[in-house]
Amino acid sequence: MTKPIIYQMLPRLFMKEKGKQQPCGTMSQNGCGKLNDITPDVLKRIHALGTTHIWYTGLLRHASTTSYKKQGIPQQHSAIVKGKAGSPFAIADYYDVCPDLAVNVKARMTEAEALIERTHQAGMKVIIDFVPNHVARQYQSVCRPKGVADLGEDDDETLAFSPDNNFYYLPGETLTPTFNIGSYKECPARATGNDRFDAHPDINDWYETVKLNYGTPPLCSHLADFPADHQPSTWKKMADILRYWAAKGVDGFRCDMVHMVPLSFWTWCIGELKQQYPHLIFIGENYDMGLYRPLIHAGFDWLYDKVGMYDTLINVSRDNVSTEEISRRWQWTDDIADHMLYFLENHDEQRLASRHLLGDAQAALPAVTVAACLKTNPFMLYFGQELGESGDWKEGFSGEDGRTSIFDYWCMESTQRAYFDRRRMKKTERQVEKAYRSLLHVAATEPAIAQGKMFDLMYVNQHLNKQYAFFRQHEDDLLLIVANFSADAADIHLHIPQHAMEWLCLKEGAYRAEDLINTQPSTPDTFNIYIKGETDIPLHLEGYGAYVYRVKEDKL
Repeated sequence: MTKPIIYQMLPRLFMKEKGKQQPCGTMSQNGCGKLNDITPDVLKRIHALGTTHIWYTGLLRHASTTSYKKQGIPQQHSAIVKGKAGSPFAIADYYDVCPDLAVNVKARMTEAEALIERTHQAGMKVIIDFVPNHVARQYQSVCRPKGVADLGEDDDETLAFSPDNNFYYLPGETLTPTFNIGSYKECPARATGNDRFDAHPDINDWYETVKLNYGTPPLCSHLADFPADHQPSTWKKMADILRYWAAKGVDGFRCDMVHMVPLSFWTWCIGELKQQYPHLIFIGENYDMGLYRPLIHAGFDWLYDKVGMYDTLINVSRDNVSTEEISRRWQWTDDIADHMLYFLENHDEQRLASRHLLGDAQAALPAVTVAACLKTNPFMLYFGQELGESGDWKEGFSGEDGRTSIFDYWCMESTQRAYFDRRRMKKTERQVEKAYRSLLHVAATEPAIAQGKMFDLMYVNQHLNKQYAFFRQHEDDLLLIVANFSADAADIHLHIPQHAMEWLCLKEGAYRAEDLINTQPSTPDTFNIYIKGETDIPLHLEGYGAYVYRVKEDKL
């Protein structure tokens, strides 16, 4: 059994040949990554990190300022597109592939299907986006199968709300945002994606999107389990979209903002899809901890634990809270632990190595080690994280905020070096990559982590407010994981309670500890320890040190 390790990649920025790298540059100026550049060799290197799944973010066609009129693709109005490249979450056609990513635009679906097949051949599963809450303002599917009605095609625009409309309307009102949208006209105006049920979104709203209607009146609880005599039109259309991609070999969907869509839809839709594709994976982006258990009951396999474990590990790493908060956080979700998706970076969050966050990839290793090794649940990393990418660039629309822009054409030079010209890799990139490869390989394949049980040692080590320690065990395989969240080296005494000896069935005696990840070359790889209930183990931890020790009886 292997622990799921998800590698999130934005193919648009995964570029073999970079352009001028001009802020707010066009595709012709800055270039764009292509699906064909994700070759078997590239996939082999990603797989070597321990990766089991790749989430290809932005694969579907979304609103963009780049014109493909000659190829029969509708042009989007620039006033309702964020950045030159547009948001990957403002979908313009659920049945289409982003033409920017294709070498041959007319063969873009064929190139996408080939990438799915290459990924499978490399030993990994494919995750793509499903954005169910909203679509681009000028959504128009030109690639939907014959006989499939488009979103909004049968709507009655004279009604503000109807369970069978796909959108929410403001009859008689024209879209008039608080900023200039030039010649773009929308009448009647439709509700904006972040629940603006008026005609006047501002610049901080999701103004480039329109809200989808799942049969609930405006301002009702999005997760209210309302009774329905039949499935509303939007339910059926969205389920058909998922079936379309599942039939192409997609293994799962990362579902955007799931807490903004009715729970009853998820219960019905996931049940329908898994009847036909029982191994399909549904990952939910959710920011309401009160909805964790209802969403899992509805069928989600994994849920973001952003407001839980992510926020906690970031706060511990920034020295805002004690490491004991980590224990409180996992305890809150212990009954649903296998469904929690842990991560420290994604497209929404600041880069760990950014000067806006930790400023150093090494400083992030304790948090990454805890997140990857604490439980059997999945771990996700964002492309470039394994190289210490800082995100400290001013790409365009978002400015320089420590995030890798999802709205602009840009080249991430760290991934370009690592995956297309390794001779140019920086020394620090090689060091960080080595640490991640070692850690994630251990997390994915060690039985004690992939399928074993965990014993938290912090309740008897409360004096260690900047360190965190726990055991993982499966059968005779015992691991001790220790992380030092301080920049300073520490000589600690780790207390082992009698309860741990009994629960883990450990015998008193001499043991040999071997560091499996060796992220701190100055620390010995192996050393002897004596384990006995209600005694202490002396350990030396380097600043920001992270250790995964295999502990075996020393029979010499």
